[in-house]
Amino acid sequence: MAAITESGTPIAIDGSRKTRRSLTKARIRWVIAALIVIFGAVAGRLVQLGMVEQDNTIEGQTRDLITASRPAILDRNGLELAVDIRVPSLFAEPRRIIDVEEAAQAIHSVLPDINIDWLRQRLTGDKGFVWIKRELTPAIQERIMQLGIPGLDFVTESKRFYPGGTESSHILGAVNIDNQGIAGMEKDMDDEGVALLQSIGLARGNELEPVNLSIDLRVQHVMHNVLADALTRYKAIAAAGVMMDVHTGEILGLVSLPDFDPNNPVTALEKDRFNRITSGIYELGSTFKTVTMAAALDSGKVRVTDSFDARFGVRFGRFTIDDFHGKHRVLTVPEIYKYSSNIGTIKVMQALGKDEFRAFLTELGFDKPAPIELPERRQPKVPEKFSEIVAATASFGHGLSISPLHMVRAISAFVNGGDLPVPTLYRTTPEEAEKRYQPVVSEETSERIRYLMRLNALEGSGSRMNKFAAGYRAGGKTGTAEKVVNGRYDSSKSLAVFASAFPLDNPRYAMVILVDEPRNENEQSGRTAGWNAGEATGRIVQRVAPMLGISPEFGDILDQKLVPAELR
Repeated sequence: MAAITESGTPIAIDGSRKTRRSLTKARIRWVIAALIVIFGAVAGRLVQLGMVEQDNTIEGQTRDLITASRPAILDRNGLELAVDIRVPSLFAEPRRIIDVEEAAQAIHSVLPDINIDWLRQRLTGDKGFVWIKRELTPAIQERIMQLGIPGLDFVTESKRFYPGGTESSHILGAVNIDNQGIAGMEKDMDDEGVALLQSIGLARGNELEPVNLSIDLRVQHVMHNVLADALTRYKAIAAAGVMMDVHTGEILGLVSLPDFDPNNPVTALEKDRFNRITSGIYELGSTFKTVTMAAALDSGKVRVTDSFDARFGVRFGRFTIDDFHGKHRVLTVPEIYKYSSNIGTIKVMQALGKDEFRAFLTELGFDKPAPIELPERRQPKVPEKFSEIVAATASFGHGLSISPLHMVRAISAFVNGGDLPVPTLYRTTPEEAEKRYQPVVSEETSERIRYLMRLNALEGSGSRMNKFAAGYRAGGKTGTAEKVVNGRYDSSKSLAVFASAFPLDNPRYAMVILVDEPRNENEQSGRTAGWNAGEATGRIVQRVAPMLGISPEFGDILDQKLVPAELR
């Protein structure tokens, strides 16, 4: 059927309807085809992503290693020195990032300190994992998650935290951002097996047992406090100290100032932040006279009742060695020690013999780095053979350099009955320590050295130390050594040292304190070691002795018992 217009032209109504139906069906087919293509692409991408093998590494490190924890480090009384805390770190999977620019801008809005161009570069490509920002706060983590960006995720890492800050930094060392030990006891622990446990995934969470060190945090705090005061009080450039159990070799305190913050390891790279106790070597001056006396007395060639002519300086060619404050008379062995006579000490060494003296230094381990767990150690400088003049100057601590740890170890042997202990920063029983003893002097020699050290505290250069440590029977020897500057000794710059032990009636602890380039505290004070390193030693003993269970005794009965029978 067809319609007719007024002009008589026919209209094909049925044909028009058929045409519209055909166009509609064609459009539906195109839409369906387009939808099939779109959903097919999405499905294909999902299949592709689902078939991607999970990458268990992040920039070359396994997730087990990254998330591994370290054992807590405790002092000998169970107080925390180093612990792990769990922190979130942000990483990206660039191959999952849909819009790099959108993702970069969104991350930058939360972490504005990150360079936007660097972000774009990190987010571009087909890598499985790249770090964006490590060690974030939970609040920042929440803000990043709210962005809802595919391809961003977090891994929970262990971050090392040191509650004491700088106080034990040269003992503990530090870790890098991957929680791996890079210095101090942290590195030693890795070398002893912690790194292996981490690498095989056995150091997760809190599975590792805490490590107890020999350090007594109370002693460490006192030593750090007193030495920090010494830096200011004596206007020094550095100060350091170490305290050792004379029987076990355990280190109870070790401080070297200036120090660093292990919570911010980059501070360790600042000038002069090295460990002066183990990796510093020095001419320790007259503290060496204790070594010379121990060698001579133990040889039997010198007796504590002997006397030596100290009226005139000792001449070597065109050089003459004299005393700083000479008595210029005949001196007994105890007088040589308490007056710190260079002349008398040389005569004592000559009675022993230069070769025997040199051999004794080898027995004490002065030819090699002092044994201890810390990796920061240094080779001492001791001439292989002694000429007459080298032996003479070495007898009072010049012309050879050792670490303070060498000296505190030797002092421990001289007062504990004659056995050289092995220094350690781990808890050690007396039985374990005795297995590693090396006898160096006799019990009789040890008794005489204890007497000389106490005598010097009562009547000699250690009297200012004794003023502060009254009652605790401490004794020791001062050493004031001019420093070598441009190959020559500079009288304006000195290293002040005090090597001591207490209580000398029943020795338990040895200590070496040094103050580098001290100045007069006031117009009435001096610059030699008794005024600074000696006083600092006395202040430390005064505060730590009660903590360590040592009772004061203000009579002279115990001091009288230290006097050898032949001198009574």
